[in-house]
Amino acid sequence: MIVIENDWLQVSIERHGAEVRKVTHKKNALDYMWTGDPAYWGRVSPVLFPIVGRLKEDHYQLDGQTYKMSQHGFLRDVEFDVAEQTSTTVSFVFESLGRFIHVYPYEFKAVIQYSLKEDSLIVQWQILNENKEEMYFSIGAHPAFMIPLVENETIEDYQLEFTPAAKQNVMEYEIKNSLLHEKGTAHDLSTIQLKSSLFANDALIYSNIDKVSLVSNQSGYGVEVMFQGFPFVGVWSKYDETDGTIAPFVCIEPWYGIADTADTTGNFKEKFGVNRLGVGETFQAEYVMKFK
Repeated sequence: MIVIENDWLQVSIERHGAEVRKVTHKKNALDYMWTGDPAYWGRVSPVLFPIVGRLKEDHYQLDGQTYKMSQHGFLRDVEFDVAEQTSTTVSFVFESLGRFIHVYPYEFKAVIQYSLKEDSLIVQWQILNENKEEMYFSIGAHPAFMIPLVENETIEDYQLEFTPAAKQNVMEYEIKNSLLHEKGTAHDLSTIQLKSSLFANDALIYSNIDKVSLVSNQSGYGVEVMFQGFPFVGVWSKYDETDGTIAPFVCIEPWYGIADTADTTGNFKEKFGVNRLGVGETFQAEYVMKFK
């Protein structure tokens, strides 16, 4: 486990998937990240690449070939190398080197950097196209935050606060049978009181959002996730159909990409939300988690 820290936060990160596993706030002694209990969901903050969500029938086509890939891709399950580390910053790197051409016929280098600034964890991604042709991909975050954070609170004491992108219409989507459907414009989206039934039909999904906060109405503790410029965000918890409850965490997931639509052609280059990267070019994105 790699540890970085400052006067506010201590953060533990695994080389496996370059995944943040724990964030402890030194000033309030709270642990903000989900524990990764496999009884509910065994991950904490996986990086989704080269797809976000599920493909239709778990297949896609590219240049006349058909490939199979499971939900959220494979980067969350590889071992990263530590490229550089200081007390408050660490960079992880992974190079494909032909190991995934049977499922994804592109060569790439992925760099994931974590750095601390006061009570915030800054996450930066770089994807380098190492092919002699354009490269197509999606990438997304999936951090899970513990709720409730303190004793004598329930999930109903928490609310989601949304900050839409300026001068943009917020679109709402839903997942049916693992595929994406557009619901339409989400008018006046600002605050949603948390309750288990929100996730009875899978994740809440929106476009053109710059920030989502998860905050307790009682203690005031919570987290802000800022991701200006990201085209999509998902908010999810694992819903138990037998008793109508959710797991003790909520994920706030900024995405450059999204699940297949029901009417997809299966052509990866035409996939809704896919990113195109030129030869030798580097994709860069950043999001910030502020713990309060």
